[in-house]
Amino acid sequence: MAARSSIEWTEATWNPVTGCSKVSAGCAHCYAERMANRLRAMGIARYRNGFRVTLHPDLLDLPKRWRAPRLVFVNSMSDLFHEDVPLEFIWQVFETMRACPDHTFQVLTKRSARLRNIADRLDWPANVWMGVSVEDVRVLDRIADLRTVPATVRFLSCEPLLGPLDPLPLNGIHWVIVGGESGPRARPLRAEWVRSIRDQCRATGVPFFFKQWGGTRKDLTGRRLDGLTYDELPQPETVRDRRQEPELVLV
Repeated sequence: MAARSSIEWTEATWNPVTGCSKVSAGCAHCYAERMANRLRAMGIARYRNGFRVTLHPDLLDLPKRWRAPRLVFVNSMSDLFHEDVPLEFIWQVFETMRACPDHTFQVLTKRSARLRNIADRLDWPANVWMGVSVEDVRVLDRIADLRTVPATVRFLSCEPLLGPLDPLPLNGIHWVIVGGESGPRARPLRAEWVRSIRDQCRATGVPFFFKQWGGTRKDLTGRRLDGLTYDELPQPETVRDRRQEPELVLV
């Protein structure tokens, strides 16, 4: 599936895979799971399996039909590096991304160990940004895994942010997104957690994007921090200047 997206840090979504399974605390109230089950109840054919991992080979070439360049979030309804997604299918996704250099593809995973293990078997085009979710200190190891990946942009999604991340290892990272959890059982987000990450990004020159405060009514809580909106994105020329080879940033 593909659509214009309401996600603040992207422009479109492309879902050649749907469905996932929980791996850490950030997954507890997964928005994609809620949406997938709702779509199944509505009789949408692509979601006949609910939130079980499902491949959609007929959507692999969809971005090739988009003429206008756009930022594309890959698998907003899944995780490309889920253990149930065959390596051969991941290769096909990467082939499409390489064939569409006018688009920028944003890939996000919680399965950083698999990402690390197969990264050298993937052909990384310059238009692929690779990120990991980091919701609390228990999953900081995902950042070390991400540093081994030769992506042009390596980014962190600290959403839903569930606790302080101080210090947050930002060496070799090019972008940080922060956001609170939304929905009926949203866990609270503390302003001091967000300010700490913002200040760490400022100190290291890493672009900072604050997505939302979240809550049961995220439309009411908004996305301003200390009176400002943070919509920073990595700039290609800045990334080229700051980029470090993975083997130099391992800790």
